Amino acid sequence: MNYKVIEPKDLNGNVFEQIGSKWMLITAVKDGKANTMTASWGGMGIMWNKPVNFCVIRPVRYTYEFVEANDYYTLSFFPEKYRPALNLLGVKSGRDGDKIAESKLTLFDTDNDTVSFKEAEIIMVCKKLYYQDISPETFIDTSLDKLYPKKDYHRMYFGEIVKCMISEQV
Repeated sequence: MNYKVIEPKDLNGNVFEQIGSKWMLITAVKDGKANTMTASWGGMGIMWNKPVNFCVIRPVRYTYEFVEANDYYTLSFFPEKYRPALNLLGVKSGRDGDKIAESKLTLFDTDNDTVSFKEAEIIMVCKKLYYQDISPETFIDTSLDKLYPKKDYHRMYFGEIVKCMISEQV
């Protein structure tokens, strides 16, 4: 698939639909190997005068190790026909086998020691700027703690969107 680089502000679509309903893949590289996970929590906007995204990863996830090991990660968004692959990548762990190969999605190199997938319609290369560990002590709405029955609180990453690519077939 061929991609066109655009400014993040020129991206069309609804971020609530893209992340919350259609889902995304968070992908990073560690020691020359890629790992990815499906995510449906996160957001985008302007912070520190930069176009950013925020995403959350639980430390128990294998992808957490990869994002921690690299200054960059990618977010990839897909057409609906790839929902079965996103589902598989969300329920299987890369610790247990090559789930990317099993998904039949095709990796390719982007920039800054990152990878994404040729089937994606939107790709964002992100540079980590900040992280914050979510803690139940900081919940103003204490009912949110029920979303963590295992007490495996997320780490939230803010990443500057340093490159935004859209498929020329979109």
